[in-house]
Amino acid sequence: MNQDPRDLTLRRRQALYRATHRGTFESDLLLGRFAAAHIDALDEAALAAFEALLDCDDADLVAWITGQAEPPPVHQTPLFEALRKFHAS
Repeated sequence: MNQDPRDLTLRRRQALYRATHRGTFESDLLLGRFAAAHIDALDEAALAAFEALLDCDDADLVAWITGQAEPPPVHQTPLFEALRKFHAS
């Protein structure tokens, strides 16, 4: 079943909002900057991976993105690697 493009657009907007209103300054910057730059290009699978990351604890996310800790295997996705590389440059 093909997803309605409007649903994907709505999910992207919701994910962008969630990424920029996390509750901690560091996670707002790390996730929000990435989302602002890439959210419109995410396909359904990448968006689902990003949404799954948004459900994680801020402290864990910051540690994973900055390389202080490795994320669990479920979050070791191409999307996560793109997020990590985005902030490494």
